[in-house]
Amino acid sequence: MKLVSVVVPCYNEQEVLPMFYDEITKVTDQMAKDHPELTFEYLFINDGSKDNTLEILRSLALKDERVRYISFSRNFGKESGMYAGLENAKGDYVVVMDADLQHPPAFLPEMYSYVKDGEYDCATTRRVSRKGESKIRSWFARKFYKIMNKISQTEIVDGAQDFRFMSRQMVDAILDMTEYNRFSKGIFSWVGFNTRYIEYENVERPAGTSSWSFWGLFKYSLEGIMAFSTAPLVISSLLGILSCFTAFILMIITVVKTIAFGEDVAGYPTIVCIIFLLSGLQLLCTGILGQYLSKTYLETKHRPIYISKETAESYREKNGKPSAEKAPDEADENK
Repeated sequence: MKLVSVVVPCYNEQEVLPMFYDEITKVTDQMAKDHPELTFEYLFINDGSKDNTLEILRSLALKDERVRYISFSRNFGKESGMYAGLENAKGDYVVVMDADLQHPPAFLPEMYSYVKDGEYDCATTRRVSRKGESKIRSWFARKFYKIMNKISQTEIVDGAQDFRFMSRQMVDAILDMTEYNRFSKGIFSWVGFNTRYIEYENVERPAGTSSWSFWGLFKYSLEGIMAFSTAPLVISSLLGILSCFTAFILMIITVVKTIAFGEDVAGYPTIVCIIFLLSGLQLLCTGILGQYLSKTYLETKHRPIYISKETAESYREKNGKPSAEKAPDEADENK
């Protein structure tokens, strides 16, 4: 028998979560019939939701033994949610997908067909369109992938999703990367392994709203650039060299014009422009260095990636329905 763990990070998904559960159980029940060697577990990660997401997960855990969940002590972000899911998944295969049904469960049988024979270690989806997104957001997303692939040695496929069907070997390799500042799209590519991409048209959410704002996505893109590229540091060095070279040329021009042609050197406007230019370059380069230094600072703290407050096992025991396995410590801090 082979166990498939379906990892689902959740943040304020009360409206869509019941629909997701109905859809994923329908697909996986059919897969279990077609492939008798498969069994499934559903591992939901409640990332500090402020709505009734946790209450829904509790009710699902009581009625379905296959449902497990980990509820964080606060919101740690989707990256921490995915890491927690991968770390606690028990399956021989692990699926990572969102609860908003933009990652269609109907793709799971096809994904399994690519991974089961060992030819591929991972099957994932790639959006070929961004239907439903604003044009500005789509434009910035495409530019991000182009820039990232030019300045980084890790290739990130445009439109690739976190929706992945992975072998245990690949999951273990990802878990070996325990960095605090995580960018999973880059990590999935960096660890390598044979990956099969399945193209599909973008699917809009059936209910609820996305928790990703434009500003949030912009900060996330900066995380990716700093996690997998040192190009900004090179750019700051080049700007410093360019500004010094420009200043040297201007000095020569000023001296020649004064001595050879007797022209007066403009004072106040020239000085002000030069001060603003060089000050801006210095602040830009200092900011780039500060961003990399801040990431190093956070890594050296060795803080846990997430903190678990409640699990399905502990909730079942509290309600008189103990699981077969011993519940993990609720205050467990996972790194």
